[in-house]
Amino acid sequence: MNDEAYSHGHHASVTAAHATRTVASSAAYLAPHLQSGMDVLDVGCGPGSITAGLAELVAPGSVVGMDGSADVVAQAAETYADVTNAEFHEGNIYDLDVPDESFDVVHAHQVLQHLADPVAALRELRRVVRPGGVVAVRDADYGAMTWHPAVEELDEWREVYGRLARGNHGEPDAGRRLPGWASAAGFAEVEVSSSTWVYSSAEERRFLSDQWAERVLHSAFAEQTLERGLADQRTLARLAEGWHRWARMDDGVFLMPSVEILARD
Repeated sequence: MNDEAYSHGHHASVTAAHATRTVASSAAYLAPHLQSGMDVLDVGCGPGSITAGLAELVAPGSVVGMDGSADVVAQAAETYADVTNAEFHEGNIYDLDVPDESFDVVHAHQVLQHLADPVAALRELRRVVRPGGVVAVRDADYGAMTWHPAVEELDEWREVYGRLARGNHGEPDAGRRLPGWASAAGFAEVEVSSSTWVYSSAEERRFLSDQWAERVLHSAFAEQTLERGLADQRTLARLAEGWHRWARMDDGVFLMPSVEILARD
């Protein structure tokens, strides 16, 4: 889809955060359904940390990590070169270069929220899963995120992010829409669950605020926001400081919920 743009981009602040994700933190709903010998496709694999975890769980089965960014694919391939049953390729989620019914499991984590046509993407994921297999998808829901104490700059950050994401033809409240999208894509059975990332300790608050303050100032979020007149540099600096101020609050808590689906024919 030529009318899409990735709202986060691949700045180091983004890929470093994505590289901390694991099966336990991000695909626990899928893990009980994985078995040794399965073949898995991980679409939108990013720097490959979840892909490597999937490979460990299904060995000696094979895992293919696929992403639209050649740079991040190269990073994943280098980082996990010793994971012998995983390989990484550049690819297009709307037009996967694999035959029909190639995988037992197709997985996409925090991907559909960035797409102009998530139903078309799900149809393509459905095409490449084998009979009896499962398509597993997890996406956040920005509108359902909440935090304490109240920080005006975080409210403004979410509003600006929502405008940017929708301007990029994405849907930041994707989580709540996953079941409907899967049904529209033709899946006969859609199992729905939810899980939440919680940031509450001083270390967790610092991690979240540092990554988002850096994105607000230096990533594609900053570049696109400035280009489109959604905020000026002074506003972005204020939003970044708001993140840091929240992180310094001893009673600070941030809840980041995602909806998960296991879709089958």
